[in-house]
Amino acid sequence: MKKTTFKIAVLSLVLSCCNQVFGQQTDSLSVKKVLKAEEGIKTTAVSSKEDNNRNVMLNAANNTSPRDVNIGLPSTVGGITILENDLPSVYLFWPELPNKTWRQSVGLEKTGLLKMDQLANTMGDLGFAVNSYSQTGTKDLKIKGKFTTSSFGWLQGDVNVSGPISKNGWTYTAGAFLNYDPSTFKLGFARNVDETKIFRLGITKYFNNDKGKITALYKYADSYNIGNYAVFQYGENGKVTELDDFRIGRDSYVVNDGRIKMKDLLKGNDYWASMAGNDNTTKSHNIDIFGNYLLNNGWNFKFSTRMHFAKVAISTIIPLSIFQASESAGYTVASTGQPYSGYIGTQLAMHTPETPITNIAGRFSFNKQIGNHNLTLGILEQYYNVDKFTSNRSFFFQTVGAQPQRLVGTNTDSDGFYNYNIGGEYHSGTENKLSVYATDEWKVTDNLNLSYGLHLRNHIVDGEFSMVPRTPGFTFGNSVFTNIKQNWLQVAGSLNATYNISKNFGLLANFLYTEENRRLESYSQAFDPNTQKIKSPLGAIGVFWNTDYIQLISQATILKKNNNLNRYNLVNPLNTTEAQTATVYYDIQTLGWTTDFVLKPFKGFNLHYLITFQDPVYKNFKFNAFGKDYDYSNKNVLGVAKVLMEIDPSYTIDKWRFWASFRYFSKQYANLTNVLYFAPRWETFGGVNYTVNKNINVGATVINFLNQRGASGTINGAELITDASPYYGKLLTGTYIMPFTAQFSINFNF
Repeated sequence: MKKTTFKIAVLSLVLSCCNQVFGQQTDSLSVKKVLKAEEGIKTTAVSSKEDNNRNVMLNAANNTSPRDVNIGLPSTVGGITILENDLPSVYLFWPELPNKTWRQSVGLEKTGLLKMDQLANTMGDLGFAVNSYSQTGTKDLKIKGKFTTSSFGWLQGDVNVSGPISKNGWTYTAGAFLNYDPSTFKLGFARNVDETKIFRLGITKYFNNDKGKITALYKYADSYNIGNYAVFQYGENGKVTELDDFRIGRDSYVVNDGRIKMKDLLKGNDYWASMAGNDNTTKSHNIDIFGNYLLNNGWNFKFSTRMHFAKVAISTIIPLSIFQASESAGYTVASTGQPYSGYIGTQLAMHTPETPITNIAGRFSFNKQIGNHNLTLGILEQYYNVDKFTSNRSFFFQTVGAQPQRLVGTNTDSDGFYNYNIGGEYHSGTENKLSVYATDEWKVTDNLNLSYGLHLRNHIVDGEFSMVPRTPGFTFGNSVFTNIKQNWLQVAGSLNATYNISKNFGLLANFLYTEENRRLESYSQAFDPNTQKIKSPLGAIGVFWNTDYIQLISQATILKKNNNLNRYNLVNPLNTTEAQTATVYYDIQTLGWTTDFVLKPFKGFNLHYLITFQDPVYKNFKFNAFGKDYDYSNKNVLGVAKVLMEIDPSYTIDKWRFWASFRYFSKQYANLTNVLYFAPRWETFGGVNYTVNKNINVGATVINFLNQRGASGTINGAELITDASPYYGKLLTGTYIMPFTAQFSINFNF
């Protein structure tokens, strides 16, 4: 939504069978599951809630997070929703990002991808979700682990042990996840770009007569992560050229001492913060109690509760623009005082001091098969408190190159910083979401299956914010804060249908709808946000075809979303040293068509292919900046390709498995005016796995084996550019795909 490079990454998956259409994934897994009806007609099962054939951790951008599954909407800071034991791993992605407390791990018993309709029905939210379940205690001793390294020195150790405590059903589980990742570039102030430690300890009690089990699990997480950008020369047709002294993905554009100077919005004092260590670390404590119990009347009672306590600190630097200055402009290197001339980067620094966050949540549901109906009734409670969140801000200049140095200019203080707390943020208070929901999977006839659900949610926001403008050097001092009192009723749900025309061929129809208003973090700036309903209807229709050799789905989709809120750090095209924060409300509409199939022509070989055509555009996108009105309605959504293609072949023979994954992205627009864009690109992966024996497996993976060195995402500071030609040959900054990287792993399971 706004502020950081820590996007949950754009990943690439090895897909056995999936479908991805601007927000709608058809139930490809359940379409593959074929039931023999009495008349010999094949019908589709609709009971599968998760698509477990998707490897959600094959990452094209970093080693920390699951993929951001494209739905034709712009990426958020938080990316894909991550559930753990049926509850969100964090209540809200900002300021506590999910990858600070959750990682793919052997400490998870199961990980799958929850489809959009199930997320709408059970959470009331739009999108996909990774749905994971913690490893519980086991009746037999089990030891499993994984060690991973890479050609850049990545070290990750992951182990979990579980087993019996007594003969009457008491068991234990314990695990540790340790990640020390230098990524692919070298910082000037720390070895690791990501340092994450997660520890788990739990006990499980199995009920007699296979009635179920209950688990109490404690998890501690300690994590920091540092983002990076690339500097490149922008050219015609969206192509970028690597600089002689800056390698994309190999060099750091983070200031070489990793320090930023801030002014505390609440206390008024100046201080220094670091990009590494405690100034950028999230520490959290999690207590989960979850399980299930089979009642005597056949209903399965499933429960999951969580107490989550975190202290969050975040340091972030975002590049805004690059300009050229002569020695007469008066810039000097901060560390040496030497005069400087050449390219200069304008940087935005943000820091959130240690902030307490509390999240208490619970889900309780009952499920039973009643005739041709698979019925679920549930209640979901989520309480969230953030105490005095602030985002202190400043600006500074740095040299343009690897491990840049901070500069002092004529409009900065003696340390090189200026415009303290322009755009600074503050909010404090609580949110509470209480929901009831019901879903039903109904086998109407041998040919017709319906799946539908309804989610009703009461959302309360109770807190405070400030309407005082954030002028340069601003602090709140004795400011009086404005109270927030909001109470909304929100509705979500879905209706899916599959109909077999013949034993192998049939029709699909889906409808999905979600509502939301605003969250507490929407009040962090000096204005009262628009709290009208944000409505997201989605409709789709398609066909499926199943044989022993091919499973195919083809579907068309329309998705709309209104009243989006985004805050942009804009740079004045007439004066690149002048920046302004703008708040924009806008709508999005996307149309598309996707075809997805899995081909199995002979034993051991599997080919997955998916192609998506989409046209996501902005609607009602108007704002004012630097005294000028802008209208970007009907412009293409940033960072979303109109054509997506996935090609995933694999071959298994004896103890060997060879696989590859190719992802194609067509032209992606890199600024709001659509005059800047990135040329089409491929993201490539490949690997081999060898099963040593039933307990040990080794593997090697290569990321970006074509060694493409291009940029991706958006170009910072370019939102208002209307003519691309003056930027041909200019230096710009942006995100990028990982360079050629080899990873090696060994898995054991005893």
